Amino acid sequence: MEATGIGIWGVPLAIFAGAIRVSTPFIFVSLGETITERSGRINLGLEGTLVFGAMTAYAIAVLSGSPWLGVLAAMATGAIFGLVHGWICKWPKVNDIAIGIAMMQFGLGLAFFLGKPFIQPAAPHLPSIPFGAWSNLPQLQAALNINVLFILGGLLALFLWWAFRNTRIGLVLRVVGDSTDAARAMGINPDRVRLLATAVGGSLAAVGGAYLSLYYPGSWNEGISSGQGLMAVALVIFARWNPIGCFLAALLFGGAGALGPALQSVGVTQGYYLFYAAPYVLTLVILIATSSPTRSLAGAPGALSLTK
Repeated sequence: MEATGIGIWGVPLAIFAGAIRVSTPFIFVSLGETITERSGRINLGLEGTLVFGAMTAYAIAVLSGSPWLGVLAAMATGAIFGLVHGWICKWPKVNDIAIGIAMMQFGLGLAFFLGKPFIQPAAPHLPSIPFGAWSNLPQLQAALNINVLFILGGLLALFLWWAFRNTRIGLVLRVVGDSTDAARAMGINPDRVRLLATAVGGSLAAVGGAYLSLYYPGSWNEGISSGQGLMAVALVIFARWNPIGCFLAALLFGGAGALGPALQSVGVTQGYYLFYAAPYVLTLVILIATSSPTRSLAGAPGALSLTK
């Protein structure tokens, strides 16, 4: 194997740029799932929400000419998916995992069915900020050409980290997530809080889908997600339900996902495709490393379980 192109900095720059691009959907899906799981509920249906959000954003952007209207439409559909999931899961002995899988398949199927007319039309893309305009090096300019949603995702992670600790809403969410009985004793309706948390989580996951279709890779097709919605659930566990941890873990996952394309971009012609599996291997390693029949995960909400 021989790497050519911009020299020794070629691969690090390509991985850095790729990590930012690839991590953005992980950021929004993981932050949304953090809010949901902090309330004591798990939502495995976010893969379907992500893909349906991508289709909705692309379709509305094509029809309206505005990518931001597409993002807002995706958020609305994601909230609806979350409300449906949350409403079903509030009933006694309903299995969160089974409902999540059903919602995932429903979202995927509906997106593929409704999205067929929008595979060919071109939609306007979301804007990015050229932080590397000062440089004459094209590779550095490309690495520092950062999409607005990535910046918003970082700010959102900081805000949620602060809000969980310093606001009444954050306190309510943590109380409901840790103990249903304690929440009821305080006059809080756990079902209502979990319903709203699942809706907000779905809305944020759909923003991740909008990013996929309106910026990177910037098109709508049926294979657009590659399981990122499911991997984000493992990312939340890895980050210990900490929003800032989710942001950093998303960058790690994004860097893993960018490794194969980065090697290819600098001229590695043999074996680079093996690195395309890096995010999936990382997900498997994290799930194995965090699994234990004898101890609970640090930071896990006390009421988080598979059945209610």
